Amino acid sequence: MSHYWGATVEMAQARPISDDMGLLSVSYNFRLMPGDCALIRSRDVQRTALFADLCSGMIPLRSGTLRCMGLEWSKLNERRSWALRGRIGRVAQSGSWIDLFDTHMNILMPQLHHTRSPTDELIARATQLSANFGLPGLPVLPPSRLGALDLRRAALVRAFLGEPDLLLLEEPVGTDNPDLMSAFLAALTRARDAGTAVIWFARDEVVWQPYRDQATHCLRLLDEGLFPMRGTP
Repeated sequence: MSHYWGATVEMAQARPISDDMGLLSVSYNFRLMPGDCALIRSRDVQRTALFADLCSGMIPLRSGTLRCMGLEWSKLNERRSWALRGRIGRVAQSGSWIDLFDTHMNILMPQLHHTRSPTDELIARATQLSANFGLPGLPVLPPSRLGALDLRRAALVRAFLGEPDLLLLEEPVGTDNPDLMSAFLAALTRARDAGTAVIWFARDEVVWQPYRDQATHCLRLLDEGLFPMRGTP
């Protein structure tokens, strides 16, 4: 795996054009280096999703700059933007599954689209990740036929597949399944050790309490922008 070793995400006075969508046009200043993990508490699901979209270059800026792996989103054409998004793994809370395709195709599709990795290798890797996250194999049923917990596991498989440079994880795990939490933290640690930067969003900070000391940033996402959590330097 070859990572970019400059800042993975760098926002400088970045003001999104999104007043009417739930993310106010305030200035964001944020820097995330390879291997960093930012824990961001956000109690508004829509605001969380929009901030993840902002990191992915899907929301234009009114002013300021936003770079991902050294590349300024606003200066990339559509083809290069999508190629860069291919280096981002994401767990979204809604709207991320296409029920016309079986779950395994939903998992493999981003890698098949963005990379030249052989299909057999992707299937083998996805199958191993499925086992790591507690699935009996690579799920082949349509997403609508999976239970909530298995769908969450499948979302983690998709996010970690391809060894992304950036992980955007919107409420990836809860406190209700200790086995999945252990598997998730193990995968998170391996990814960070390999240079992946992580943003882990949660509505309640209790979910990441066992991991908080290992994070590099603890922040709150509010209407007014990003702010350090109480008790952090």
